[in-house]
Amino acid sequence: MSVTDSPGGRLVRWIGSWATVIAPATVLGALLFYFGYISARSQYEYFGIDVDAIGLTTQDYVMRSPQPLLVPLLVLTLLAVALLVLDLWVSTRMVAAGVLWRLPRILSTVGATVLGTGVVLLFSYPLVRDWPYYNLVTPVLFAVGAGLVGYAWRLSDVAQRLREHQPSADSPASAPAARSPDSSLWLRRTARMLVYIMIIAGVFWTTATVAQWAGRGQARDQARHLDTLPRVILDTKEPLYLRSPGVEERVLPTVEGQTFHYRYRNLRLLIVGRDRMFLVPEQWSASNSTLVVPLDGSVRIQFQFQNPR
Repeated sequence: MSVTDSPGGRLVRWIGSWATVIAPATVLGALLFYFGYISARSQYEYFGIDVDAIGLTTQDYVMRSPQPLLVPLLVLTLLAVALLVLDLWVSTRMVAAGVLWRLPRILSTVGATVLGTGVVLLFSYPLVRDWPYYNLVTPVLFAVGAGLVGYAWRLSDVAQRLREHQPSADSPASAPAARSPDSSLWLRRTARMLVYIMIIAGVFWTTATVAQWAGRGQARDQARHLDTLPRVILDTKEPLYLRSPGVEERVLPTVEGQTFHYRYRNLRLLIVGRDRMFLVPEQWSASNSTLVVPLDGSVRIQFQFQNPR
């Protein structure tokens, strides 16, 4: 019996096969949680709520992530298809036209310029941090600039291989190419790894910014359409002294055994947390405040019907 057929070998193969499935799923789950958290934090910050005070679960954040990630994923997919088509066109047409020998230098120059602009913006943050598009333009410059540099290096490798297989007067290859020292090879690989890291960081930063903007946009849409939220009647034992416009306060008649003495109308349910509810006035105003109601029996909640007449 060979080593691979032994129980230990089968166990190693089984663990390796499951690791290839679990590792990407874990990374994907972590990314969905992160972008869902960023979106929810921006959304409820608009109403003056720290999202950590709501008590949402990991599953809640993951379920919220598809909406802010939909547009970035579609854009990245279309961009990847466009880049593949462009690469195919470059590999077939531009090689025959003889432009491939000059293209890597052009792309390297343009990419280094774009990347340098992103670096300048990054270190100029104290001066331009109030620019509303800073968190979008800066990572895009990093991703595009690093991507152009990386693609220029790839075309340079293709051109080098063509020179070796197709010697000409402009690109002599009769003599064997000298092998690069190990240090030079290590530097090139390290530089390419850093370029890939900058591309990933730029895409990640851009997507996080889009998720943040999506959360803020969703909050503004909710503020414009508060009538779509559930309407709530709130009874309390003590007056709340609410100053938000539109909220109606009424003193309930004194009845034996009645523990609630004040009733508030024109409130809407924004979200339910782990042990509390967050209510907002149904008439939006910048001076409004969010009311936090504990779910411990100290208040009485009624939901009004929303059926059309």
